[in-house]
Amino acid sequence: MAAEVSSNGFSPASKRPKMQKRASATVVLGAQWGDEGKGKLVDLIATKADVICRCQGGNNAGHTVVANGMTYDFHLLPSGVINPKSMSVIGNGVVIHLPGLFDEIAKVEGKGMTDLKNRLMISSRAHLVFDFHQAVDGFQEVGRGSKLIGTTKKGIGPTYSSKATRNGLRVIDLVSDFDTFKEKYLTLANQYRIMYPGLEIKTEDELEKLREYQKLIKPMVCDTISYMHKVLQNPDTNILIEGANATMLDIDFGTYPFVTSSSCSIGGVCTGLGIPPHVIGDVYGVVKAYTTRVGGGAFPTELTNDLGRELQERGHEYGTTTGRKRRCGWLDVFMLRYSCMINGFTALALLKLDILDTFEEVKIGIGYLKDGKKIEDFPAHQNDLDDVTIEYITCPGWKTSTESARKFDDLPVNAQNYIRTVEKVINVPVKWVGVGQARDCIIEMF
Repeated sequence: MAAEVSSNGFSPASKRPKMQKRASATVVLGAQWGDEGKGKLVDLIATKADVICRCQGGNNAGHTVVANGMTYDFHLLPSGVINPKSMSVIGNGVVIHLPGLFDEIAKVEGKGMTDLKNRLMISSRAHLVFDFHQAVDGFQEVGRGSKLIGTTKKGIGPTYSSKATRNGLRVIDLVSDFDTFKEKYLTLANQYRIMYPGLEIKTEDELEKLREYQKLIKPMVCDTISYMHKVLQNPDTNILIEGANATMLDIDFGTYPFVTSSSCSIGGVCTGLGIPPHVIGDVYGVVKAYTTRVGGGAFPTELTNDLGRELQERGHEYGTTTGRKRRCGWLDVFMLRYSCMINGFTALALLKLDILDTFEEVKIGIGYLKDGKKIEDFPAHQNDLDDVTIEYITCPGWKTSTESARKFDDLPVNAQNYIRTVEKVINVPVKWVGVGQARDCIIEMF
């Protein structure tokens, strides 16, 4: 007897889909205002990763990694590209300045990484940063008068604005049909000329360069959403996702308006790569043993005295992307608890502990007070942050170099106590402690 077949073409006895085991993605995010040393942790975890992804931001980010006797400065490339066995993905949430990308590729290749282009995949949906976006970034910053945000002037904000107003151009536009791309590019450039009469745009020069970049980038462009879906089907695949910038610079959750223009907290991982939330596994937050920030905006634990300058000099606190001096202050745990609330960190990496080696005492900001009363929630308004006073706990310093420590027990007792205090007041375990620049200077706690 023939099997009964329903009108939709399926037999009633057809097997139902089974629940599949999937790979889980490990995520590394900055927990403060950036510059926490995420690249070091990514480089360490990436030694065991098969796929390493960037999900948001642009070349306003800067990750410095010291590995194999070389120093690498990454801005658009995932820091994990140092692993020669891994594939690297630049996701749809990233905005790409092509001259910056290929300059970075050339520098990395100059240090011996000749197979990089064969291991790099770029999302066809990623938006492009043009030279006029960068010029507009500068115009907008000047227009803010005394309320400077401290933008890197890399064109990131204007590019995300173009994306939001739906007149931006994507990688797929460039690699599909150059004549159509040119038409859209000239329309966008003209719109910016109208908005900024003093803006000089050398459209023909940039278009000529873009035609060359089209040839160079085309072999690396693919549908990274489909690619990520495929690699997630294999439960044995190790996937690492690195965030650029940091939670307190997030467009929604950061100290607005002194923020970046992308979602650099956990939500940006899903929207910037096209992966579902349930595939996210461990989420690690990277924290300096103190706090820094670049540019304007409130900084409640900032030290503007000799202690702040000592942190700045000992920590070499100058921006990887811009070279600007970073403002420095004590560790702000009240802010970190807010960051943990948003991201749900599995554990923390506490880096640059060695910078505190010379201090007689080390303070940790555990609470904000306004008019003598404790604040329960992290303030949304800049004025509220400017007006707070800080409740500190003071830990004795260790006055001993930690740079040679390779396990927790090698650290001075007071340094160990500082780490345990940080864990206690944040209520998140510290999994790694950094005591230097190189890969082997990171102590794994468990």
